[in-house]
Amino acid sequence: MSQPALTIASLLKAPPLLLACGRWLKGGRYELVALGEGADPVVELETRRDGFDAVLLEQGALPAEAYQHLIRQGLRLPAVVVGPVSGRLEYHDAEVHLGPDQLEQLPYSLDAAVSRVLRRGGLGSTGPADGEGVVPPSGWTLTNRLKERLGYLGVFYKRDSTRFLRNLPPDQCTDLLQSLERTYRDLLISYFRDPAAANQALESFVHTAFFSDLPTTKAVEIHMNLIDDFWKQLKLEAHSNSFLQDYRLVLLDVMAHLCEMYRRSIPTDAQQLAPRLELQAAVSSQGVAS
Repeated sequence: MSQPALTIASLLKAPPLLLACGRWLKGGRYELVALGEGADPVVELETRRDGFDAVLLEQGALPAEAYQHLIRQGLRLPAVVVGPVSGRLEYHDAEVHLGPDQLEQLPYSLDAAVSRVLRRGGLGSTGPADGEGVVPPSGWTLTNRLKERLGYLGVFYKRDSTRFLRNLPPDQCTDLLQSLERTYRDLLISYFRDPAAANQALESFVHTAFFSDLPTTKAVEIHMNLIDDFWKQLKLEAHSNSFLQDYRLVLLDVMAHLCEMYRRSIPTDAQQLAPRLELQAAVSSQGVAS
């Protein structure tokens, strides 16, 4: 069953970046509408708020005042921010960050951004441009609209199997895996020295791994290959490499986050039903034994 198209407002300023993003969203269930080249894209977004389901932003392209204005108007859309993964928040605390060299993951990042809003039941008033809590204008209920268009459970429970890694054409599969390796490399580099940046890289990797149904063995393989590359480079430069053992924590962190995403992907009804099924099975086994 095909999923409904979602309309994405692009506030990207750089034409090459807009072109690249359009390429990776082409043919999917996301429709990209460019607003960034207009005289005032923020006003355009505000005026057409009912026509958009998420927003695509460029790190540092808009002043903080622009986001403050959107927040004051109660307009907090699911957001993907493209730019250096530095730990900085651009718009609000549920935004998803993606490096400009990792755009192959853009459809999965948009899925993640939408699912985070649905899972939270909307967006609160916390974020980099905090002010007082603002009640959205009457008649504008983003969460309800998304649920109506995506189904009650939303994309978090309805991953698009056509974009699973195993179902992609060989060239797209290779591109996605290479992109994931770049994300994981960012995670390794920043893990111990920049926790905020590492957290954004970790979320980006885990989101794509979940929505692309990345096998666990492949995640381990990516980790081991990169650690092996670091080990060889350090050996070549006559540096100690004993500290690389500490990076096992990164893999454990990734696996823990993935497990949590899969746990949350089980609908609440199924979670409530599981204990009853276990009890019925136990009673049945006792009856057979007696």
